[in-house]
Amino acid sequence: MNNKYELIYEGKAKKVFSHDDKDKVLIEFKDDATAFNALKKAQFEGKGRLNCLISARIFELLKKNNIPTHFLELKNEHTMIAQKIKVIPLEIVIRNTAYGSLCKQTTIKPGTLLSKPLLDIYLKNDELNDPLITKDRIALMNIVSSCDLDLIIDLTLKINVILKSFFKSIQLKLVDFKLEFGYDFENKILLCDEISPDNCRLWDLNQKNGTIVSLDKDRFRNDLGGLIEAYSEINRRINDFI
Repeated sequence: MNNKYELIYEGKAKKVFSHDDKDKVLIEFKDDATAFNALKKAQFEGKGRLNCLISARIFELLKKNNIPTHFLELKNEHTMIAQKIKVIPLEIVIRNTAYGSLCKQTTIKPGTLLSKPLLDIYLKNDELNDPLITKDRIALMNIVSSCDLDLIIDLTLKINVILKSFFKSIQLKLVDFKLEFGYDFENKILLCDEISPDNCRLWDLNQKNGTIVSLDKDRFRNDLGGLIEAYSEINRRINDFI
């Protein structure tokens, strides 16, 4: 990134820089991969580019469906221009099929199709290991108003409907995914962060006999290999469809 832009924040997978317009930022996607709250780390050449391109396409799709997002445009294949926002320290996870932590914390068997989407909210706090949090605790900590939380939940459920349909059309099953939201300079709630194989579980629907083939970060989490090939396949299917 050009030295004229100030580094505002660096996370596990992205760097956020200042922009010539004070109400905008530049978000540069890194090749770093982390799992289990960054206890497992690696780098994959080309991962940042793929996540940036995939996220941009998904944000464009959501904007066409009247979902407010921070995404404005791509600066290049690794960097997007976005609205500057104040991130709400909550991670919203929606699950359509039981897998991962849900099955470790309950008696629900992996692969169980849920009768309706399960929405879980986690406190975005690395020191506390992002704990599951309740509405009452959110109110107690004064993180967001109940009205704003209801809006976030409503947007998440709408996004799930849009993405489930979209991914199905490119032969992918949307198992679960994580969203983040924030406030722009007008105090409007916008979807932010990214939507990519890093924060979506996506299974290939082209498989026979119910075989699970993950095309997402589980390839890194579970030492399956082929992460870049999986992300490239998702990017290819999206570009062939849109």
